[in-house]
Amino acid sequence: MFLYLLEYISNFNNDFLVFEYITLRAILSVITALFISLLLGPFIIEKFSLNNVSEVIRSDGPSSHFNKTGTPTMGGLLIISSLTITTLLWADLENKYILYLLFITISFGVIGFIDDYKKLKKSKNGMSAKNKIVSQFFVAGVLSVLMFNNIDSLAEQQFIIPFFKHIIVDLGIFFIPLAMLVIISTSNAVNLTDGLDGLAIMPIVLVSAALGIFAYLSGNLNFSEYLLIPYIKDSGEITIFIGAIIGSGLGFLWFNSYPAQVFMGDVGALSLGAAIGLMAVIVRQEVVLVIMGGIFVLEALSVIIQVLSFRYRGKRVFLMAPFHHHFEKKGWAEPKIVVRFWIISFVLILIGLATLKIR
Repeated sequence: MFLYLLEYISNFNNDFLVFEYITLRAILSVITALFISLLLGPFIIEKFSLNNVSEVIRSDGPSSHFNKTGTPTMGGLLIISSLTITTLLWADLENKYILYLLFITISFGVIGFIDDYKKLKKSKNGMSAKNKIVSQFFVAGVLSVLMFNNIDSLAEQQFIIPFFKHIIVDLGIFFIPLAMLVIISTSNAVNLTDGLDGLAIMPIVLVSAALGIFAYLSGNLNFSEYLLIPYIKDSGEITIFIGAIIGSGLGFLWFNSYPAQVFMGDVGALSLGAAIGLMAVIVRQEVVLVIMGGIFVLEALSVIIQVLSFRYRGKRVFLMAPFHHHFEKKGWAEPKIVVRFWIISFVLILIGLATLKIR
């Protein structure tokens, strides 16, 4: 909204043309989202506390988690609110990628909200696994088909392998199932990671920032040609959305750091995970996402391995899954686990960024 107003004002004063630059609007997006999060956070936390919107603590989990009983949940609503408001203020709302990201974030947020609400009011288990995955497949499928039908260039449907210059696959119609797989798997992997105070939100911020770099470079013809990455026209605009994720994520971390005043809930984890997956799809960096989001991958794999091992061997591989709970069972302090996972995320992101030059 501000963009259109500033464009109009620039007709009378050329100084306002500076707001057309993506870099400036991305910075303003971070600041705006952070300010909104810090402003709304105490109000939302107080309201949730008064209305007993609190986390359901697993009885079979680490004993230290019982101290968290009564902590408000569904804090993802704070993130989505500040993220959406900021994007509407600073982004070009005629950009198709911005619209895609808003759609997937809000849609998966609704799925997460229903799941959280059922946990609070009706069933401790929330939505059934079947209903949840069917809902995710429907939303991701609708968007993937829409994206495929609105592809403007061959680069938008190519599958590339990092570290190699010439391994490029034209996906064609297979773009649709790949996009669905990336969106849904990333959404659920992030959700599984959200189990300790601050554990999920910092990797979300870091991975989003790194994807913002890819988006900005992919949206610039000169940079994309020099770095041998796909040129995705207008993809640089999603840097504004990513700035909003960073700002709202840091604002949420202010309240979610140990000991947490509020938890993210499925409403936040599912929506942000889906957004990250979609960003990787847009800039054609699905493999790089697996590298940079290695913490999310590890958490998801730990659950899969644990379930399969117990089903077919009758034995558990980990003391508890997801993986972060394994270390809690071993006696590691929660802040130590969180910070060490953050460090690993940072290193993995550096490796992912290195693919820009190592080809």
